[in-house]
Formats: sequence, C-alpha cells, structure tokens
Amino acid sequence: MRALALALAAVIAAALLLPAFYVTLMINVGLASLVGVGLVLLTGIGGQTSFGQAAFAGIGAYTTALLTLSFGWSPWLTLPVALALAGVAALLIGVVTMRLSGHYLALATIAWGTSAYVLMGTLPGLGGFNGLVDVPALPGLRGASRMMLVFVGVLVLAALVLVGNLLDSRQGRAIRALATGRLMAESMGVNTGLVSLGIFVIAALFAGLSGWLYAHVQGVVNPSPFNLGAGIEYLFMVIIGGAGSLAGAVFGAGVVLVLRDQLNDWLPRLLGQPGNFEGMVFAAAVILALQNMPQGLVPLLLRRRRLVETRIDVNAPALPSREGAGAALKVSGVTRRFGGLLANDAVSFTAQAGAITALIGPNGAGKSTMFNLIGGLLAPNSGEISLGGVRIDGLPSRRVARAGVARNFQHVRLLAERSVLENVALGAHRRGRAGMISAMLRLDRAEERALLAEASRQVARVGLSELLHSPAGDLALGQQRMVEIARALCLDPVLLLLDEPAAGLRLAEKQQLAGLLRSLRASGITVLLVEHDMDFVMGLADHVVVMEYGRVISAGSPSVVQADPKVMDAYLGGVVA
Repeated sequence: MRALALALAAVIAAALLLPAFYVTLMINVGLASLVGVGLVLLTGIGGQTSFGQAAFAGIGAYTTALLTLSFGWSPWLTLPVALALAGVAALLIGVVTMRLSGHYLALATIAWGTSAYVLMGTLPGLGGFNGLVDVPALPGLRGASRMMLVFVGVLVLAALVLVGNLLDSRQGRAIRALATGRLMAESMGVNTGLVSLGIFVIAALFAGLSGWLYAHVQGVVNPSPFNLGAGIEYLFMVIIGGAGSLAGAVFGAGVVLVLRDQLNDWLPRLLGQPGNFEGMVFAAAVILALQNMPQGLVPLLLRRRRLVETRIDVNAPALPSREGAGAALKVSGVTRRFGGLLANDAVSFTAQAGAITALIGPNGAGKSTMFNLIGGLLAPNSGEISLGGVRIDGLPSRRVARAGVARNFQHVRLLAERSVLENVALGAHRRGRAGMISAMLRLDRAEERALLAEASRQVARVGLSELLHSPAGDLALGQQRMVEIARALCLDPVLLLLDEPAAGLRLAEKQQLAGLLRSLRASGITVLLVEHDMDFVMGLADHVVVMEYGRVISAGSPSVVQADPKVMDAYLGGVVA
C-alpha cells in the first residue's frame, strides 16, 4: 500500500509540475503502459509472444469513436461495449491461436494483427485510412490534460494492482508455469489451454481500455496507431523495461516514448537536415539493449530481487482430503508403439491399494513409457489402465491428476526462480476453485490461505521447512527431488508415481525418503516407483514388477523376484550374489 500511495503521489506531482508538452507525453506513456501490463502477463510471464496487441487497442478506439459520433452515446457508456468487443475478439482469436506455441504463435499474431489493420481501413463507416475525426473528449476532463494524466495514472496503477493480485494466487502459479512447465502443470491438474486463453483475453482488455482512452485523448481515430509496427513497438517497450516485471511495463513505455521524442528533436539539429533518423538510432539502441540487458532495465537496476516471504496462516482451515483412500492400480494388456518400436508389449500388473510397488528393469525396458501411460502423458495403442476400478487410460494428464494420480519426473521439473512454497502449492491447484477475476479482486484470500498452509505442511513433511522461501533452483538435486514429492503430495493423491526418486540422493537422504514412503504407505496411499537402487527397492517394496524389452518377465515379493533366474540373468546379475 505504501508503494501504491507513493506512485499515486508521483503521478499527481507530475500533473501539477510538468510543462503541458510533457503532461501530454506522460499521458501517452500511460496509454502504452496499459498495453504493456497485459503484455507482461501474456508474454513476459505466460511465455506467449504476441505482436497483435495494437489491434485490440484499435477495437477499443473505433468502438467508442463510432458509438459517440454516429449514435450520440456518452463516452462513459461506450467503455463496457469497447471492452466487451475487445474481449470477444480475443476469445474467438485465442481459441484458435492459443493452441499454437513458439514461432507459430508469433506468426499467427502477426497475421491477425495485419488483418485487423486492413479491416479498420476498409470497412464501411470507419472513415477509411483517414479515420474518424472530432471524437469528443471525456465529460469532466474536456480541456483538462492535467486531470487526464491523473485519471490515466490511476488506471495504470489499478491495472498493476489487479495483475499483481492475479499473480499472487493459485491462478498466478499456473500462469507462471506456462512458459517453461506446461507438461508439469498439466500433470498437477492445470488446464493450461484455459489459463492461456484467460490471460490472452485479460491482455486484450487492457489494450482495449488503452484504445478507448486514446480515442478521447486524441480526438481522432485512424488505423495508423494500431498497425503491426505499433504492436512490435509495444513488445519492445516490455522487453526493454523487463518482460517479467510489472514495473517494466511502465518503465519501458517511458524509456521508449521519451527517447523517441528526444531523438526526433535532437538528431535533425545535430545532422543539420530533416529526416526520420530516430528510427535507425532507436533500432540500434534496441539491439544493444537486447544484447546487454536481456532481462530488461528493471531487473538490471534491482539486481536480484528477494522473494517475498509469504506469511503462512497456521489457523487456516484444512482442505478436504481423501488421504487414506488408496486405490488399486490395474494395468491390463497395455501396448504402446512408437512407429516400429514396441515400447510396451501387452504389459499387465497390479499395484495393490496402500502398498509400495516397484517397477524395475534395465534401461530401455519401457518403465518410463509405462509411467507416462499411467500419468496420461501418452495413450496406449491397446489395453486398459484402471484406478480403483475406473478406467483412466487415454485421459489427458490433468484429468488423470484429478482422479488422484500424482507424480514426480525423472528429470526434475520445477519453477527455478520461484520459492519452494510456490512450487509445492502448484500441486494443490485442483483443490482450489477461485478463478482469475476472483484473484484479481482478492476475493480468493480464504482459499489461498488454505492452499498455502497445505503446501507448507507438505514441505514440512519432506523435511524442508527451513527452505520454504528459498528459490527452488538454488537447492541441491536431492532437495529438489523432495520438493517434487511434496508438490505431488499437495495434490492429495490416492496413487503416487515416483520416477527414480532416490537418484542423486545421499545415504541419509535415501533413508529419509524411505521413511517418508513408509509413512505414506501407512496412511493408505498407493505408491508405484521406478528405481535403479536395488538395496533401496528391496528393503522397501511390498511387490516388485520386473520388465525387460517392454515385457513383464517376473512379479512378486522382493524375495521371490531376487530368486528368479530370469531376473538375475536380465537385470540383477551379481547384485543378488
């Protein structure tokens, strides 16, 4: 609240003290900042590059211009219509483009951004490429540019608060996982497609608001400010300011617009002739900034920002739990092919409810493929997988997670720059219900306290309480594996899949892990693990399944499996002797 009050005071001071020209310039910085805040959420944090945000600003601008000029509406009444049209357009476009990723998504945004520009210039009633003129100013702010700066500043601060609230929530943790952890997030029950679409619409709404303001500030609307070049410039602002920082949206907009204005003024004087020299200088400055400050100016100025130590409410109500309701896993005749490679060949086994079952075998035996089939990352070509008598084969991983299946990964998948608490709390995503709007308005606080308290409890369960607020990427490998297990437990599973959980652990850490798994077994959770440490497996598992070349060659208690000649020849060899 103190930072917000200081920012508002700075806006009021600028409105009172700056010359009229710079007041207008700061208004334009504010309009660009609104688009930038949405881009930080969408691109900088969500990892979805968009060059088309200017088109949504154009929708907001043309909507209010048309309604005020042709139908005599009050500008205040046009605002919800402008936002609705920008949101609907984003929803329709997003349903198609959000299925894409990487450069395909970027190319798609270029395509529809260009198309929007052409439509604005050619649709009847929009004034062609000359646009619409004499758009009225906002009632109460007509001719009062200093008051307009305060109004725009308040809107920018409100946008920063709303997006900050969103990121500090269950939905925010899912958003942060989009850029580098989609597969992991889906395995935690997150519908990443729906989350991607949600932030795409939110970014479009902020751009639509910026366009609505632009129309009434400038009094003229034409396609030029909403072309592809403007969309690229918005993205540059965010990158220069700091794509992963909300403050970077404002800082970047200020740097770009002020620098461009100063270059436009001084370069012709220095060179002694008129011309658009600022474009070349600005392009060179952008290239140098990207080379030397890839994270942007704000992170460079702040250096390494400490993670906020979230307060845990120990009195928060416990989440509903199904712990103790373990379910049997049954794999029946499952086959999976990758082209000509037969990874799993009619595999059948059962993991009894409330027991620890180990899946062992040499490298290439098909164990990880089987894990991915059970977890929903792959679908079998034939056969059935059921949990507690209910088939789960072929379901997407988020639905498998909701059925009560949690997992870790053979190669650790964590959000390295986020705290241990945040990483673990992501596992509880499906146990919450609050949506993005509730999070932005802070209506989710009771649920959030319960989710964080549960995450803290699971961190303590794996013995990492002292590292609760440490960045997960700073931990040793063994500790990171324990964080993954805590995250999986936060999902409240009936079946826990552990892929080589003891890899990289020291002896004391393995003993701690074994103790944890025994306690989970005692609580009724079914555990299926893949592990190469035979001492660890044989001293822990109730039932062992051995695979070779995609087939089950032996199954039974540890003593039975160790005495099986086929197992000794294929895998254990001299270990038993």
